Amino acid sequence: IEEENYAEAAKIKDDLRVLHEDSKALVLIANFGFYDAFRRGDLAMMQNLWVKGDDVCCVHPGGNGISGYDSIMKSWKIVWMNFEFPLEIKLKNVRVHVRGDFGYVTCMEFVKTTKGSNWGSQFVINVFERINGQWHICIHQAS
Repeated sequence: IEEENYAEAAKIKDDLRVLHEDSKALVLIANFGFYDAFRRGDLAMMQNLWVKGDDVCCVHPGGNGISGYDSIMKSWKIVWMNFEFPLEIKLKNVRVHVRGDFGYVTCMEFVKTTKGSNWGSQFVINVFERINGQWHICIHQAS
């Protein structure tokens, strides 16, 4: 812009917009992967989706915050103990936001087990961190 090369500045702006939209799409794909693992009760898949470390956090509906990768993986085993798979999961009002190497998805989550019992709707925030070009979940809160 200082050189008054407005065409180049406009191209850079457009390129940045495309990169931002691509990042939003990749965060949505990571969020889909999270719900696919949840729906299937697939612990191995869930393990691959989460950031490894002590700074991750998970809040299941009606529960307290669980910190640390190992504790969160144990919590998924407990959550899934009484379910038959696959679960039916519907998401509504999905919104995605990305800033740099962090992105988050907000939505309403509806889960129905194959046993026929229903969970009420949960408001969810899933936070993702980009590590080595891949988006991994670092916070899941459903309440």
